[in-house]
Amino acid sequence: QVVYFTATFPYLVLIILFINGMTLPGSYDGIMYYLKPDWSKLGQPQVWIDAGTQIFFSYAIGLGALSALGSYNRFNNNCYRDTFILALVNSGTSFFAGFVVFSTLGFMAAEQGVDISQVAESGPGLAFIAYPKAVSLMPMAPLWAALFFFMLILLGLDSQFVGVEGFVTGISDLFPAALTGGYRREVFVGVCCFTSFLIAISMVTEGGMYVFQLFDYYSASGMTLLWQAGWECIVVAWVYAGGDRFMDNIALMIGYRPFPWMRWCWAFVTPCVCTGIFLFNLLNYKPLTYNKGYVYPWWGEALGWCMALSSMLCIPVVAIYRLARTKGNLLERWRILTTPVWGCHHMEYMSPTEPAPQSIQDVETTPPIALTPTDEKVVLCETIM
Repeated sequence: QVVYFTATFPYLVLIILFINGMTLPGSYDGIMYYLKPDWSKLGQPQVWIDAGTQIFFSYAIGLGALSALGSYNRFNNNCYRDTFILALVNSGTSFFAGFVVFSTLGFMAAEQGVDISQVAESGPGLAFIAYPKAVSLMPMAPLWAALFFFMLILLGLDSQFVGVEGFVTGISDLFPAALTGGYRREVFVGVCCFTSFLIAISMVTEGGMYVFQLFDYYSASGMTLLWQAGWECIVVAWVYAGGDRFMDNIALMIGYRPFPWMRWCWAFVTPCVCTGIFLFNLLNYKPLTYNKGYVYPWWGEALGWCMALSSMLCIPVVAIYRLARTKGNLLERWRILTTPVWGCHHMEYMSPTEPAPQSIQDVETTPPIALTPTDEKVVLCETIM
């Protein structure tokens, strides 16, 4: 229930900061700088890469949080509708936050008598250097600074709630026997939070910004998220019965199949876009630098690549491990491992003509039974009811 406050109060702070920013001299120039596009930038491949990776960060794609939190929904929750709401709210918030930031940066540029391009920064420098400096020049600066940093604290807590819950849910699903009963889950959550706390302590030391940049550039970078999302689409569209089975599963949940364009995105558009941006990122890789001057040593880069590969290699390593552990020849192993088992958890939503499996092994060895048109109507009616 804390999330209801931590997720909504920042909107109130944004509105207050927006109203205050629009009353400052120079705010109009900042807004015009924000809204006026530089069309020549579209010819630069790096702009497209930055835009693509920003979408992944903004929507938490490939981080596992959406899947973990979505698992707590009712079976008939309209996830298809929720995706559109999430996209509109997320993008709308980012667009509105731009007015808050650039109205204040326009005021800062007017106060210093320089062009706004000289005060606008990207990355953590905007939130922790440029914007606080602009706030310090305002009337009643302590009030606006307190509101701004309180909003950042709430946003950070909200992000941690989602990140920890997503990680704990995934581990709990992998090892239910070890984390079920008593206070095992609570103890595990405490261990995760304490470990994260120890790692984060290094980021508030004198050289903490260098550590932060290392984590930001490698551990959850654009390349790792592109890798995860590309493989996720390939598995859904090509391994999971060509995407048709996934469309049928969604129809069982919400009562209708998503727009066919979604299937083409899963199968072709998204994997191709992710692969293209990933390869371009890889071919144009540049060593990590901080503040356009400090170049990280070789061991720093090696540590960063270890963090990146720790998540990227999970996909091929786990696939090879499961293939090696499953009995039968290669084709039999592939069929067993790619047969869905979700029906065991929601037997009431399966086809009326399909015999109920007695165990997970029965599901793994039984091919899916196609629904007849009559069965589809029955299932859809039961789902809506």
